[in-house]
Amino acid sequence: MTMKNLFTNPAAAIVLGVLAASGAAALIATPNTSAADDKKAAPPKPALTVTTARPAPARLPIQLTANGNVAAWQEAVIGSETGGYRLNEVRVNVGDVVKKGQVLAVFSGDSVNADVAQAKAALLETRANAAEAAANAARARTLQSSGALSAQQISQYMTAEQTANARIAASTATLAAQQLRLKYTQVVAPDSGIISARTATVGSVVGVGTELFRMIRQGRLEWRAEVVAADLARLKPGTRAVVSAASGEKLTGKVRMIAPTIDPQTRSALVYVDLPTSLAANAPFKAGMFASGQFELGSSSAMTVPQQAVVVRDGFSYVFRLNPDQRVSQLKVVTGRRLSDRIEVTAGIKNDDVVVVGGAGFLNDGDLVRNVASPVATPAAAPARAVAAQ
Repeated sequence: MTMKNLFTNPAAAIVLGVLAASGAAALIATPNTSAADDKKAAPPKPALTVTTARPAPARLPIQLTANGNVAAWQEAVIGSETGGYRLNEVRVNVGDVVKKGQVLAVFSGDSVNADVAQAKAALLETRANAAEAAANAARARTLQSSGALSAQQISQYMTAEQTANARIAASTATLAAQQLRLKYTQVVAPDSGIISARTATVGSVVGVGTELFRMIRQGRLEWRAEVVAADLARLKPGTRAVVSAASGEKLTGKVRMIAPTIDPQTRSALVYVDLPTSLAANAPFKAGMFASGQFELGSSSAMTVPQQAVVVRDGFSYVFRLNPDQRVSQLKVVTGRRLSDRIEVTAGIKNDDVVVVGGAGFLNDGDLVRNVASPVATPAAAPARAVAAQ
């Protein structure tokens, strides 16, 4: 077709223009398509560089956690053994450490001293009368065969002697009673221990049996742990327990006894744990305080991973397993006891799985990672005070 025909035929001109535009577009599009293909061919980049480790076996302690109160082993109530006397002196206060037989308080003993003196005088009188009666009875015995005295008179002298001896015994008992009253004017400690309460006040007049002091016998404390019935069979007298106070102080005690009954409301029983005796006023454990503790029930084998490998999300525990294609899989696991920087995994992974340790908290399921191997340290035997998993 000649140029003249193109100008005279408009349809042909339009077709030629469309062909020219298509060719130009093809020339422009060709380089861009090649660049896109090159981009798709490039390998994906890892999302994160991580370290990994395999689960390691360890022996972890078996512990039973419980809560309870610290109480006095025995709290002695020290009261007045006499009544109607004024309290003259109080020698101890709350927190004082006392010894057995130590005087704690003193009552007025003026009237009792007078009664003791009167009882002594009465005893001397009865002894003199008894001596005279004994002499008369002796003379009557010597005259019995001579007939100088009748049998009735001799019997009277013998009876008088016996009566005088009985009066001596009565006067002696009266004197002992008065001396005992005098002794009771001093309130003494029945045992060694710590004064835990005091109601005695100087100048007060108290009755018989009125409480004056309370004392923790021998300074002994015990932890009364509340243990559910299902766990009682795991405990026995002599089991060691590590008790922790609210201040963080710890004491190691032993189970003394297990209560023979179970509370029908809580379905738990009290386990009495003897704590080491401490008579110091600043002892970390006080009667009445709350404490938690763990009973040590031995040890068992366990599969552990570093604590950094466990990620907690939405209330569940997960680990990330490294697959052969360098991608990770998020696995839900069940954790158990803890030992130092390692944690027991009871379900969810296998012994030969490779889990992510460093960087696990930043990963998601299916992420591509670059692995930098790290040495696995086998944990040592469990110490006596390893903390149980919560």
